[in-house]
Amino acid sequence: MLTCHTTEVINMSTDTQLVLASASPRRKQLLADMGVNFTVHATQTDESRREAEAPEDFVVRLARDKAKQASADLGVDAGANNTAILAADTIVVQGEKVFGKPSDYDHAQRIWNALAANTHHVMTAVCLLVGDKPQVRLSTTQVEFGAITEAQMQRYWQSGEPQDKAGAYGIQGLASAWVKQINGSYSNVVGLPLRDVNQLLTDVHLNWL
Repeated sequence: MLTCHTTEVINMSTDTQLVLASASPRRKQLLADMGVNFTVHATQTDESRREAEAPEDFVVRLARDKAKQASADLGVDAGANNTAILAADTIVVQGEKVFGKPSDYDHAQRIWNALAANTHHVMTAVCLLVGDKPQVRLSTTQVEFGAITEAQMQRYWQSGEPQDKAGAYGIQGLASAWVKQINGSYSNVVGLPLRDVNQLLTDVHLNWL
């Protein structure tokens, strides 16, 4: 597992509010399951990958951009320490190829054909922004799929599950049947590496455990 982060501990206000900058119901549920109190503010952020941008740099930049956009949307003062914003982005990677959300069935099928009977990596970058001080962690999990038939692909697409997911699948749903093995954090594949999130929240005294 690849992790990058800063080590600065920020002195927080006792009434600090945590904001999850994500519309993902999966991230919301994972964070709630940790016993954390938070509000949600979804952002509109350009998720285009820059030319020659490495996958690791791409996902880290998106997490930072989402946190900064939420801070701007909410009018958080750069020097304030009473609001902490948690943002994340998840990508599915095979070599230098990044698989985003599928635009249609044909696109999803191309992704699944690449992932079938093969390994790929799921990267999630998590950014905790307090004032103008972002702290970022990057988690990587290796996932191996078994073989996938065209009939299985068609049924999965018709379920409606893969349309809004990076890599055109959700490990917590029907596509769990395709997973042969994983090496690393399971919650990272769902969209939020909880161990890393807990450490970030610990650094700013917002963790539950």
